Amino acid sequence: MISILAATVAWFSVPWDSANGAAAEENVLRATLKNGLRVIIVRNPLAPVATLVVNYRVGSDEAPSGFPGMAHAQEHMMFRGNPGLSAQQLAAVTAAMGGDFDADTQQTVTQYFFTVPSDDLDAALHIEAIRMRGILDTEKLWDQERGAIEQEVAQDLSNPEYLFYTQLLSAMFDGTPYAHDALGTRPSFNKTTGAMLKNFYEAWYAPNNAILIVAGDVDSAKTLEKVKKLFDPIPARQLPARPEFHFEPVKSQTLHLETDQPYGMAVVAFRMPGSDSPDYAAAQILSDVLSSQRGKLYGLVPAGQALFAGFSYDSLPKAGLGYAIAGFPPGTDATNLVNKVIEILTDDTSKGVPSDLVEAAKRREIAEGQFQKNSVSGLAMAWSQAVAVEGRQSPEDDVDAIRKVTAADVDRVARENLVLDHAITAILIPQPSGKPISAKGFGGKESLRCPPTKGVKLPGWAEKAVRRLAVPTSTLSPVVTNLANGIKLIVQPVSISDTISVYGQIKNNPDLETPPGKEGVNQALAQLFSYGTKSLDRLAFQKALDDIGAIESAGTSFTLQVLTEHFDRGVQLLADNELSPALPEEALKTFQPQLAAAVAGELQSPGYLASRALDIGLYPKGDPTQREATPESVKALTIQDVKDYYQRVYRPDLTTIVVIGKVKPEQAQAVIAKYFGDWKVVGPKPETLLPPVPANASSVTEVPDASRVQDKVTLAETLGLTRTNADYYALQLGNHVLGGAFYATRLYRDLREKSGLVYYVASSFNVGQTRGLYEVRYACDPPNVAKARTIVVTNLRDMQQAPVTPRELRQAKALLLREIPLSESSVSQIAEGWLSRSLHDLPLNEPILAAHRYLKLDADAVRTAFKRWVRPDDLVQVTQGPTPK
Repeated sequence: MISILAATVAWFSVPWDSANGAAAEENVLRATLKNGLRVIIVRNPLAPVATLVVNYRVGSDEAPSGFPGMAHAQEHMMFRGNPGLSAQQLAAVTAAMGGDFDADTQQTVTQYFFTVPSDDLDAALHIEAIRMRGILDTEKLWDQERGAIEQEVAQDLSNPEYLFYTQLLSAMFDGTPYAHDALGTRPSFNKTTGAMLKNFYEAWYAPNNAILIVAGDVDSAKTLEKVKKLFDPIPARQLPARPEFHFEPVKSQTLHLETDQPYGMAVVAFRMPGSDSPDYAAAQILSDVLSSQRGKLYGLVPAGQALFAGFSYDSLPKAGLGYAIAGFPPGTDATNLVNKVIEILTDDTSKGVPSDLVEAAKRREIAEGQFQKNSVSGLAMAWSQAVAVEGRQSPEDDVDAIRKVTAADVDRVARENLVLDHAITAILIPQPSGKPISAKGFGGKESLRCPPTKGVKLPGWAEKAVRRLAVPTSTLSPVVTNLANGIKLIVQPVSISDTISVYGQIKNNPDLETPPGKEGVNQALAQLFSYGTKSLDRLAFQKALDDIGAIESAGTSFTLQVLTEHFDRGVQLLADNELSPALPEEALKTFQPQLAAAVAGELQSPGYLASRALDIGLYPKGDPTQREATPESVKALTIQDVKDYYQRVYRPDLTTIVVIGKVKPEQAQAVIAKYFGDWKVVGPKPETLLPPVPANASSVTEVPDASRVQDKVTLAETLGLTRTNADYYALQLGNHVLGGAFYATRLYRDLREKSGLVYYVASSFNVGQTRGLYEVRYACDPPNVAKARTIVVTNLRDMQQAPVTPRELRQAKALLLREIPLSESSVSQIAEGWLSRSLHDLPLNEPILAAHRYLKLDADAVRTAFKRWVRPDDLVQVTQGPTPK
């Protein structure tokens, strides 16, 4: 039991229960309330947003015997209502705050997280305080939620990689709580009752078993006072005893499974130290070393012996799971690949890992401590992981431990843990799909209209958030320049970390730019970028990146993350890779057979066949989107084909670069011009915009997938409008009535909350410069495919036939307006938004301009737009999985 401490406020350089201490880290505040709730507030002014995470230190480890998903089920029920806050009220308030909320159940922790505009943090704190005070967990509510959670189970059981993971856990941690994950099973959920769930909540959901993290643009002192006011009155509870762990030696065995992926996987797994172990940091570095692109394991890829290769390390407190993995195309001798992986691991264990790779891994991990500050939500989750899961004082504790790791530590951890006599080997063999089947219809004509939900009366503290409708003020002020060669450069200084990030995008379209008979050339080029540059070979180039702890990738989308002090060198390496790739002919010849085999596997995979069936249903015969690489076209490629494609596609006058971080605009402009300024335009601009297409006809296609127990369903149709059409905004507003905010929106309400037919449903309007597409995606049991479709179609007709309610209209507007600051809550989101708008010839501040449009739109405009553009009778349906019944 955690002791009940007097309220304290302290900095993270001191223990939780100490009241004194000097500030060791700026902008970090903590307190322990009188009921034992631990609070951490981390100020990060990247955007006017805040992320709130409540970490309850309970997960599947504490699940009763025979009920492995109890913690997961309780996580679901936290969204079904609490005393003082119904599910409908919760949905309405979270929608008004931007709809960016979720939860996660792990073995050791259950997390509830919100990312909201800073002005709405008060409402988010109210919600979590109410949810900590008590739960409803009635039989009626559990009966309603059971269907949704069982659909989540079916979704994961339809993933062969998940099935492998569960078998791996069972074999690696047999006889301990780690032998199962948090998902749960249908039989156990059928035996679970609301009373059992309430007992579980009352045992573990207590302030003295929780850690509250707030990160973002907040006033730390005022936030702490609000937390005290809301959470201090909640009483502590006596906590049950936690389960004990007694690990037996792992029994070596080999698992054989099938996968619906276009490639197979060879895996060699080991039990490794957990985060409680003093060897945790050394195990992290060992994993990084084994995954290094300069390491022997990755060397299987350039040798043409694997499609990909690396090492992963998943840690739990008492033990961890490490596994080497290598991908292979269909037809490969998987056993031989497993033996090669084992040979490499044996060699590294017996001879020791290279000390320079240890130092490179340490530099990368230390740099990652800075990179994680570039996302408000990422920062909050990093603190949650460090404090709630690992039991640290802060993420810096892990960084300090990394600094102390030596090569000798890594070698010792490798010798003690990479023991083949206690390894689990697995081979996942790709399984081709049956041919897609065109069906005549989509099920019965039954009426499945759900009764409309009436408006809910909100608590006083929620009214402010719900009622506030105003165009947000962006804190960004990008500096835009155009280089002489046509590059558009966007620079945004931010000082939240000692890093600079570079994101680039070349406007391109392989479907239009690939010469006839050369299909697959873009894939070959993408693979060749990893083989170094004209001045640095593959290993030398990777070492240069390792020397500065940078993360880099090249291609039509290119990125760089680098510490501020290494900005110049990082951009030099990025430009060298992007503008002067080596493109060695010998490398192409080496991996070409594997690439051709991988393409052959792709053409038979259920996922690809479903995607292709959708394209065939939507677009006319001969449309560029229906081009596909074949083993024959890949085998016929020459290095000159690759170089010609590179010359045609990679050009500065179609390129936008965003630089964001601790940098002055003039410095960024000088460095980018220094290394990208001499990039020359060659030849005329290629066509990158697909031609307009006519409206599609309705069709139904079933793609068999023996790996799935649940059907994955896509409903889609082409739209006649383009991005510049004013109706685009009315359609987006209407779409936020249909979806985007859980139970507060129509599709989630009808398909999940009321009927339990699906676990998720997503709807979207994807509209470009020449084409538009409307899509709805969901997954459900085969007998419910037609029922769910009928509900979707009914909702679309309702949008056309009657105006949305004033409450729904206001909620959709609030949701869209709040999404603007939320879309600026990480460096990557900011950059990706600007790149997208730049490449679509939209102003960088288009979201703010759109906000003014949304405020002016009325319900009739939404109804008119849906009636004008959406055709419920013309949906193309593609299912992947068992035959719908």
